[in-house]
Amino acid sequence: MQKQIAIQMDNIETIDFEFDTSFLIGYEAQQRNYKIFYYNPNDLIIQNGDVQANGQYVKLKLDENNYFEYTSNKITVDLKNFNFIFLRQDPPFNMNYITSTYILDLLPDSTKVINNPTAVRNATEKLFTFNFKKFMPPTIVTNNINEIENFLDKIGEIITKPLYGNGGVGIHRFNKQNFNADDLKQYLYLPIMAQKYIKEINQGDRRLILIDGEYCGSVARIPKDGDIKANFHAGGKAKKTDLVFRDREIIESVGPQLAKNNLFFVGIDIIGDYLTEINVTSPTGIKQINTLNNVNLEKLFWDKLEAKYKLV
Repeated sequence: MQKQIAIQMDNIETIDFEFDTSFLIGYEAQQRNYKIFYYNPNDLIIQNGDVQANGQYVKLKLDENNYFEYTSNKITVDLKNFNFIFLRQDPPFNMNYITSTYILDLLPDSTKVINNPTAVRNATEKLFTFNFKKFMPPTIVTNNINEIENFLDKIGEIITKPLYGNGGVGIHRFNKQNFNADDLKQYLYLPIMAQKYIKEINQGDRRLILIDGEYCGSVARIPKDGDIKANFHAGGKAKKTDLVFRDREIIESVGPQLAKNNLFFVGIDIIGDYLTEINVTSPTGIKQINTLNNVNLEKLFWDKLEAKYKLV
C-alpha cells in the first residue's frame, strides 16, 4: 500500500505561509514519499460505519506565492486507508471541533491520529494547565463579573482571555483604574480565564515544542511596544531563546504526561516562571525555531513519528 497521510485543517488557500506548521509537516511527509490528502473538518462523513472524508490530494511547494496545487478532483476516501491523520484545524474549541474528535475516534487503531482525538478533547488548552497548577500564575476561571473584580482587587493587575480562542483574540489587560466590564461581556456566554499579569512578558512569551513528551526547541515571542499580545498572528516578533527560568522543571513535569496521553506534538507557553497554556490542537512555531537555530524540527518530528510506529 502506498504511504499516505490526510490533513484535517482550515482552508489551505488562506494559510499564513510564513508561520504555518501544518504546511511544514505536510511538506516533509511529501519528501518521504507520502501522498497528501487535504480536507476540512466539515468534510467528515460516517457511512456504513466507516469514517470518510471528502477532499483532494495536493502537492506542496516551497513557493510563498504558489505553495500548493490540487492533484485530484474532490473525492471521498476511507480514512482507515491512511497511515496518519493530522488533526490540525485551529480553535475555537467548540462543538464542531469536539464532534470531529468523536468521529475520528471511530477509526481503527491501525490509523494513527496526531494528536490523539480523545486526548485533544480532554485537554482543553487553557484548562489543561490546572493539572500542573504549581507552575501557574494566580488564576480564576468564571463568567461572573463580580468574581473577576474581586480577583482584580486582590491581584492588582490581570490578563483576561476567552477559554477557547486563539491568536490573542479577546485578551485584555486590566488594573483597578481601567477595568471595564463591557470589554468582557461578549465572551461571558462561557467562563473566561483571568490571570495575574506577568511583567516578564517583555522578555517574551516562550513557545516550547515537545514531541512525544520530549523538548525539541523553543522561541520567544516578543510583543510589540505597548502591546500585551505576543502571538505571532498578533504581531509578536520571534527571538532566539534557551531554557530559562523554570522551563526545565516544567518540561520534566509536563512532558511525561503528554506522552502518556498520546499528545505527540504540543506547544507549551511559558512567561517568566509561569506555565500559561498547553497547546494541543494546532501548535505552531517550528518555522521560527528552525530559522533562529538552523534546525529542521519537521524532520525530527517525522523521524520520531515513524520510529514510534515502526514505519522506518
